[in-house]
Amino acid sequence: MTPREPEQTLYLGWEYATPCPDPGPPPRRPVPQQREPMSADWLAAQRREERLINRPLKIIIAVAVGVAVALGACVAGGLLRAIVAGPTIAVFLAAAALAGYAIWQGERVLRGRIEAERERVERLRADAESRHFAGQAEHARLVTQWQRQRSAFESQKHWYGVPLPAGVDRVDVAGGTLSGWSAVLTMLAAGRLATGGEVTVIDLSGGAVAADLVDLSIAAGGVDPAVWVLPRDLPRLDLAASLAAGDLADVLALSVSVAEERSSARELAVDSAILDRVIGALDPSGPSSLARVAAALRALAQVGDLRADVAAGLITEREAAKIAALYGQGATDRVVLERALGIEAQLRKLAEAGREPADRPRGRLRVIAVDQRAGALSAKLLGSFVITTLTHLVGRLPAGGGATSWRHTLVVLGAERLRDDVLDRLTDACESTRSGLVLAYRSVPAPVRQRIGRGNAAVAFMRLGNAEEAKAASDQIGSEHRFVISQLTETVGTSVTDTAGTSYTSTVGDSASTATSTSDNESTSDGSGYSRAAGAGVTPFGGGRSRSGQSGTSHGTSESVSLTEGISTSTAWGVSTSRATGDSESLARSLQRSRELLVEPSELQRLPTTAMIVSYAAPGGRRVLLADANPAIGGLGAATLTPLNEAGELTVPDPVIAAGGVLGWPAATPESALNPNLGPPPSRPDWRRGTRS
Repeated sequence: MTPREPEQTLYLGWEYATPCPDPGPPPRRPVPQQREPMSADWLAAQRREERLINRPLKIIIAVAVGVAVALGACVAGGLLRAIVAGPTIAVFLAAAALAGYAIWQGERVLRGRIEAERERVERLRADAESRHFAGQAEHARLVTQWQRQRSAFESQKHWYGVPLPAGVDRVDVAGGTLSGWSAVLTMLAAGRLATGGEVTVIDLSGGAVAADLVDLSIAAGGVDPAVWVLPRDLPRLDLAASLAAGDLADVLALSVSVAEERSSARELAVDSAILDRVIGALDPSGPSSLARVAAALRALAQVGDLRADVAAGLITEREAAKIAALYGQGATDRVVLERALGIEAQLRKLAEAGREPADRPRGRLRVIAVDQRAGALSAKLLGSFVITTLTHLVGRLPAGGGATSWRHTLVVLGAERLRDDVLDRLTDACESTRSGLVLAYRSVPAPVRQRIGRGNAAVAFMRLGNAEEAKAASDQIGSEHRFVISQLTETVGTSVTDTAGTSYTSTVGDSASTATSTSDNESTSDGSGYSRAAGAGVTPFGGGRSRSGQSGTSHGTSESVSLTEGISTSTAWGVSTSRATGDSESLARSLQRSRELLVEPSELQRLPTTAMIVSYAAPGGRRVLLADANPAIGGLGAATLTPLNEAGELTVPDPVIAAGGVLGWPAATPESALNPNLGPPPSRPDWRRGTRS
């Protein structure tokens, strides 16, 4: 792949993509199978069956032993002779021995069956553990792979630069709003200026689209923008100062024909011939300005005050006499003189151009904007004059070979306001000299649709409000394309607080108070009472009566005088300083898929402000992609100027592990790494087992 030269690369915007998909949640840890013990029910059933089988044998043993003991007792008691009882006892004991042997044999078989069952259970347990350990090893491999994929997913960039491919001569921007154009212009010019390139902006929209770019270049430093707002700054604009007489005549004739909407080649040739003769009659040693050309046209048409123009230094009497002799007074010549009057009427609006040229070094950012307060005719004339002059200046450059150079980029905003022939001459001049050109059309009428994408041009479609224009753009792009509009919000904040304070206090107080109080009171009281108790049959004592009387008089007088006087003085001085420093950082990122976009007229009418659908010819066929021209995306940590097709080589989902981490991606930190499930499984918790502290 040929290395990309930054100074020759023009970035149109940012393309959102995630080459490494989200690996999802980590692999699930294998759950160990519960160990299957030997069935207690089966063991009980086997023992129960064995007991049932041995029950007759045990009865035989009991009966035989009992009979043998009884016979032995009879022999001992002399009831039976030993010779008779001996064989019988031997027979019964033999029967008991045979039954006992049968019982022992059955128990032996039972123990064998139990041991075989135990061995079978152990084999199943060993096989389950072997499968579990294999699952753990596979889980460890999957976790390691997931960590690599997760690290690649989290470390990858989300926004990739969209550079203009080599071989493209021009960029046509169709549609868009003023704010969207401001974003596109800033995106295009910021990269050029950052790498030492030059940008010339011609803003014919009247919306001050380049204001944000100018503010950004001033704030960033290093670039001193030169700005002309027409017609206010016409005296400082000296575009035509370096043009030869013939070129200046062509520029003025074409500008006048645009303003008068006269597109006839014959009329344009007549105007150019008149201007060429008039400019040739002026003294070449004098200052070259449009005001002198306008004065010469007035002298030719014999209008105005010639003495005033001579006094102002715009024309000399010798030049006036020479101009007067150019044409006669016949009917044909009168037509020429009337045409000169019409040309002068238009050039009067440009007469101030270059009168006070700015004496400043050549800047790398130049902006010429038409004020929105300019009249429609003046705006048309000013725009045609600036574009036609630039066309001649570009055409004077040597013809280039090879790829187009974007080191000096020319951007024309509001190109739909230009006449077809003016626009064609500009594009042809830039193409022949291999100069980078960006044309932005606010609307897409029929003449513009015929020129969009013509030649080796890339087309960027932005929001198109008009339904007919949106339908035409949809047909040109192709409705088979599908895009996903995503929204990425990343917030980074840092705050630092530092406070300090000083205090000084001084207080002086003086107080005095006098209080006098006098009180006099007199009171008289008199009272009597009579009572009789009833219910002698209930109370333990008999009934009774009581009588009482009270009388009293009191008189008192008091007087008090209080005098208080005091002076208090307090002074406190000092400096108290409190310093609190806080440093907080916040990082938030939210990513969401907004909606899927189909290239249809309705979708083109509601594109986001800074979104654009870029289409250009590529070696493998025409490429169409969705880009965002918001220059602020470049400040995000998830953005890179590396194109997506070049960055994809570093963002493979399962990269090879290299020393120090995954190739192209940092290794996972120990805190974030997941421990693979190796070794024997942990013991299962037993809730029946109590804990004691």
